[in-house]
Amino acid sequence: SEAAELLGLNYMEGLGLLTVAKLVPPTSDENVTVTDTELSNVPVRLYLPKRAPGGLRRAVLYFHGGGWCVGDAGMPGYDILSRRISNELNAVVVSVNYRLAPPHHFPAQFEDVYSVTKFFLQSQVLAQYGVDPVRVCVAGDSAGGNLAAAVAQQLLQDAEVKTKLKAQVLIYPALQALDLNLPAYQDNANKPVLSRSLMVRFWSEYFTSDPALREAMASNTHIPAEAGRLLQFVNWSHWLPTEMRGAHTYSVPAVGGSELGQRYPGLLDPRASPLLASEARLRGLAPAYILTCEHDVLRDDGAMYAGRLRAAGVPVTHHHARDGFHGAVAFLSWPFELALSHRLLNTCLDWLRENL
Repeated sequence: SEAAELLGLNYMEGLGLLTVAKLVPPTSDENVTVTDTELSNVPVRLYLPKRAPGGLRRAVLYFHGGGWCVGDAGMPGYDILSRRISNELNAVVVSVNYRLAPPHHFPAQFEDVYSVTKFFLQSQVLAQYGVDPVRVCVAGDSAGGNLAAAVAQQLLQDAEVKTKLKAQVLIYPALQALDLNLPAYQDNANKPVLSRSLMVRFWSEYFTSDPALREAMASNTHIPAEAGRLLQFVNWSHWLPTEMRGAHTYSVPAVGGSELGQRYPGLLDPRASPLLASEARLRGLAPAYILTCEHDVLRDDGAMYAGRLRAAGVPVTHHHARDGFHGAVAFLSWPFELALSHRLLNTCLDWLRENL
């Protein structure tokens, strides 16, 4: 990506070239029919089980990761993951190819996944696919976990939506852009697959291609004055389990001027940072499965959200993989296949069998 920049390409466009090179076409097999189509004018990859349903099916709306800038439902890891969910749970899987930054910044990504979800939850659409309206889940990893959490929150605020989610699955989700100096960001700043500098780049690009925001985020001096009331929601000395705090001592992040907050209001929007939602917005959410990995800059986001959901009365299963790293669930095929990936996915599937 850095080489691409030297050639005049956008950094994220350089990363995107790697994604496109790895795509697999929609290929049906003996268990699942796979097609590329559109729902609510948004491209999706649809996975329909072939075996007799024996009643109405479950459904999972899946949002891929990639920092809101790269990624595709057709990447091998996501294709295998969706096939396994569909086949093993006899579930309809809708894997959404939302718009990416650049050129599309927040809230385009959220709007796409929300539009697909709201469309799919209509009674006539659920009936078309033979889906049980009380067994629908949103799920996603990394930036997709962010989108899944945001969608789950927004659905509760939407009086037009009558169907309630049964569950939400958040796999090492990115949940806040206020404090980018949490213990996890410090402990794992230079670990693969997601360094702190790359996560800063993803967050800033989600909002704008203006390098001023990226530079401010890199030094954690981007927090607008209006954020003061929200810092309680990212106070890791309160929300982070003791064992994850390590030897770190909490200090309140410095709050700067209002300029960045006025230019990029998404910084304080819970649709972009679900961890910033008020407790009232969290109450009544569907039971959550949250996976965090020890060697991941986003570890603390998921752990704190688990604490906040529990405080709001939401049932939470928080699985922390001490040997895990960011992106671990995606390594499901040769030549990058890991036993860790299959183990983590199996644990998630087991939870879905019991809770969806």
